[in-house]
Amino acid sequence: MAKIKDIINSLRPYQWYKNLVIFLAIIFSKHFLIIGDWLHSIIGFIALCLISSSTYLLNDIIDKKLDFKNQEKKFRPIASEKISVTFAATLAVILLFSGIIIAYQLNPVFSMVGGVMFLLSLAYSLYIKNILFADIIEIAFNFVLRAVSGAIILGVYISPWLIIGVFFFGLYLATGKRYGEVYYLKERSSAHRSVLSMYSKEILMSLFSIFLSVLIVIFSLFSFLSGHSNLLWTTPIFLYLLLRYYYLITSGNRIARKPEEIIKDLPLLIGSLIFIILTVIIISL
Repeated sequence: MAKIKDIINSLRPYQWYKNLVIFLAIIFSKHFLIIGDWLHSIIGFIALCLISSSTYLLNDIIDKKLDFKNQEKKFRPIASEKISVTFAATLAVILLFSGIIIAYQLNPVFSMVGGVMFLLSLAYSLYIKNILFADIIEIAFNFVLRAVSGAIILGVYISPWLIIGVFFFGLYLATGKRYGEVYYLKERSSAHRSVLSMYSKEILMSLFSIFLSVLIVIFSLFSFLSGHSNLLWTTPIFLYLLLRYYYLITSGNRIARKPEEIIKDLPLLIGSLIFIILTVIIISL
């Protein structure tokens, strides 16, 4: 009988941070003082978490043998057989339908986006994750779907800035994670995932630097052209956060492989909180 702790771990709640981008819409649409919209967004966040966890379960089922070869993943409940494949598959179906139903109650279009996100994640687990460059692009696109979901729920305008900004932010995170995996696994990287053998540190660092530069340009242009020109004053903080993360990645920090542990880096955590608070204040003016 699977233990509650193992079941919770298999849902990977530590990766639900990806779904937080759903709240970007409520902030930049100036709806953050409307309690009802916050309630809808929170429910939407829960729906995305349920759908995400269903994909994590299916991914762990597919990667069971590979995860067992990875020193950091071999203790995952499914890889270590603390949870059976049958139980995990059943739970994945329950979570998926629960998430889709909740999403449909909020907005039928939102449920469709959730379904697309699930299908793309499944395609990633089965095939896309082994295609050079396509793997990080798919990850970034799913970030966009999460962000767009927030706008759909609230019925607000889906800004091109939201799409392109979140897309390159997703590329920035995904590339950093790939670099961290290659750095940590070294010659064992190909045994863990075939696509890692095609990524060199030089290629990943070049991509990482490109996405860093693009993010700076996007944020600067957004601040200047979107009607929130005072956001330009937050550019130094935004730049610091990007460079701090750049440092953590290039130094081989554990955060490179596990972005969810960003909160353990005090400078990054404090800087992020200051940036968020200032952004909300500026947008509300």
